[in-house]
Amino acid sequence: MPKILLLEDDYLLSETLKSLLMGEGFEVVHASDGEEALTYSYETSFDLYLFDINVPLLNGLDLLKLLRESGDATPAFFISAYKDIQTITKAFDSACDDYIKKPFEFDELLVRIKAHILKKNPLLAYGSITYDLLNKRLFQNEKEIDLGSVEKEIFDLLLRNLNQTILKEQFFDVMEKSSDSALRVHITKLKQRFSLQVINVKGIGYRLEKI
Repeated sequence: MPKILLLEDDYLLSETLKSLLMGEGFEVVHASDGEEALTYSYETSFDLYLFDINVPLLNGLDLLKLLRESGDATPAFFISAYKDIQTITKAFDSACDDYIKKPFEFDELLVRIKAHILKKNPLLAYGSITYDLLNKRLFQNEKEIDLGSVEKEIFDLLLRNLNQTILKEQFFDVMEKSSDSALRVHITKLKQRFSLQVINVKGIGYRLEKI
């Protein structure tokens, strides 16, 4: 489970982001000021820093500068209400990986986070399965497994959206002959072959649950 350090002093926004990110399968540690975030960064390893800039005690820019000077190369995003080019320039000069202006759509933030973490951690483990998300290669007990093109795309949808309900229409988009019965057959074959915990959300779609 990827771990994010969230530095945000706005209580409502921080609680909203924390809830949404946890709902997407991330572990989130929240800090409300820069000094607290600095302490957390020493105590725990993170997959991503998500920093506001204008926070108490130690602002996000100075915090990231300190971390980079200490040799910490953890990917870092800024989320900030500052829109001026001077601040954005300082942010990238401090070696951030992305800069997102407030207000923002959560879906956009999520796409950026997932894309960046995927580049750093392209392998996803599920039971005895290891899945290469970038190249869509499947391994079981270190042996590569071949799937038909349709089942591979269905499997990919399930793994990329672990613990989320996927609409039938999304599966139909990757099927040559789309129907409820054909989808059910594909899902059943995958469940039996790889012991997948797939739940049928009646009339809506399917969800792969964690094991």
